[in-house]
Amino acid sequence: MIKIKLTSIMVDDQAKALAFYTDVLGFQKKQDFPVGGEYRWITVTAPGRDDLELTLEPNANPAGKAFQQAMFDQSIPLTAFEVDDLEVEHARLEKLGVAFTQKPTPMGAVKIAVFADTCGNLIQLYQPT
Repeated sequence: MIKIKLTSIMVDDQAKALAFYTDVLGFQKKQDFPVGGEYRWITVTAPGRDDLELTLEPNANPAGKAFQQAMFDQSIPLTAFEVDDLEVEHARLEKLGVAFTQKPTPMGAVKIAVFADTCGNLIQLYQPT
């Protein structure tokens, strides 16, 4: 059986990304160790859920940077995170200064919102309705 255990998101600054994903979004750091040169292997998990890790991948590859910028310029989120109450999470993150590009909006079977993660990406939050 194939299962998802690890996924990644490119970030333009790993230290800034770790601070944002833990201090603002509320994820917990699981792994953080050097992997040569200036880069680190950093993963975060949702509180109480260490079965899936998100790698904060350094965006050092020019092709990766171009892809990340193109997605941002086209307002396309690179990933999505589920929340229990989108209105509550939106209000909490706005109080912390998170810049939303789309406020909570009903979209069929879900309600979504989109914000910039300060590391070069748009992230979608969604709540099943």
